[in-house]
Amino acid sequence: MASSKLSIYAALAANLLIAITKFIAGAISNSAAMIAEGVHSVVDTVNELLLLLGLHRSKKQPDAMHPFGYGKELYFWSFIVSIMIFGLGGGVSIYQGITHIIHPEKMGDPTINYIVLSLSIVFEGTSLFIALKQFNQVRGATPWWEAVVKSKDPSSFLVLFEDAAAVAGLFIVIICVYLSHKLNLPYLDGVASLLVGIILIIVSSILARESRSLLMGEGVSTQTREKICHMVEGDDHVVKVQHILSTYQSPSEVLLMLIVAFKDDLDTEEINIAIDRIRDKVKAEFKLVRFVIIQPESLDHHLLWNDDSH
Repeated sequence: MASSKLSIYAALAANLLIAITKFIAGAISNSAAMIAEGVHSVVDTVNELLLLLGLHRSKKQPDAMHPFGYGKELYFWSFIVSIMIFGLGGGVSIYQGITHIIHPEKMGDPTINYIVLSLSIVFEGTSLFIALKQFNQVRGATPWWEAVVKSKDPSSFLVLFEDAAAVAGLFIVIICVYLSHKLNLPYLDGVASLLVGIILIIVSSILARESRSLLMGEGVSTQTREKICHMVEGDDHVVKVQHILSTYQSPSEVLLMLIVAFKDDLDTEEINIAIDRIRDKVKAEFKLVRFVIIQPESLDHHLLWNDDSH
């Protein structure tokens, strides 16, 4: 979480520094691409604030209404961020681009655009470097895309994707601004805005997919399920683990429910002791598992249920 906050603060500072200057440059040079970039920076700034809000609210202590805590607040606000990138960032940029392609306007002096874009690349590039460094520390030896898919902390890769899209957009804009003046083709300014919008929509779709999966109750991996099953079935009093249900409450908290068939000759006290023992072993081995609910169920009942389901 601390590493996520560092990349968020870096991105927030970068976007705040350049958002206003982009709008000023766009107004002076009459550039739709610069206005689109300004909107992009404003959206990114708001996004970072929403991520910080999500991180803050996810730390709230459990209460009567939310006995498992508020960890999913982070997933909710991450999903909102992905929608904002799509609607405000991508949508406005595409609208600006199409408008200026159909009705290209007379171009102003591009000098200020080059200055602002160059500074923006420096600031956004620095933010991207910090976000990439932090993400690499988290993923370790895991392949890059696999780490994104497996990550349960959307704040760790949201900023990374945002910054990458921002840097790509800046290079597109600076190339199109140059070509539009060099070739006297003012509609290229609109093309740049359109391309930036498309990039943002692609990025937002990826982020929305990952955030939605976590918000809807994504569970632990198949490998982890198998390890838990093997550990529990290794207990002398257990016959079989019949079901494993899990969901991430936050990047650092998992709710786990085990439906377990115990040996028939055990009395209630022995089953309760076994449940406490299994719970302690699971929580000791899997540090992210904070809540463990174990429900005893006879093996015959499980087989009967399976037969009925067919």
